Amino acid sequence: MEDELNIRQARRSDLRDIYLIEVNSFPYPYPIEAFLTFLILFPQYFLVAECSNSIVGYVVGSIDSDGLGHVISLAVHPSYRGRGVGRRLLLTLEKIMRENGIHRVRLEVSVNNRAALALYRSVGYRVVGLRRNYYPDGSDAYVMTKELSN
Repeated sequence: MEDELNIRQARRSDLRDIYLIEVNSFPYPYPIEAFLTFLILFPQYFLVAECSNSIVGYVVGSIDSDGLGHVISLAVHPSYRGRGVGRRLLLTLEKIMRENGIHRVRLEVSVNNRAALALYRSVGYRVVGLRRNYYPDGSDAYVMTKELSN
């Protein structure tokens, strides 16, 4: 699996597949228009994982006004989860951010998303805060950060 996985910048033609992964991954998915906006604003931080010419995961990041990297969304197609795709996407995004002078990255993750929490902790993220009522159903999100060393 690792060898046949290709990480590349997202393209407009990928948006339908990205959106399908999004709606199959989250109870409150971003609308497809949001992904188009991310692609226009942050093309270098919008990556897809491709396997056998199919999009199997994506990560989208941004740079906040304070110069902090931000992981906006990360998702992997249900049939490809548990194979290291999310880890590869995240680490590749971090590498690009580090190359662009970003020293710290943050993200929000549902307090109930055990798989995501395990992934983020395993690559060095730590919980630094809690956002109450972050999601439309009133559930909370952890704020996690990671220092990007050179």
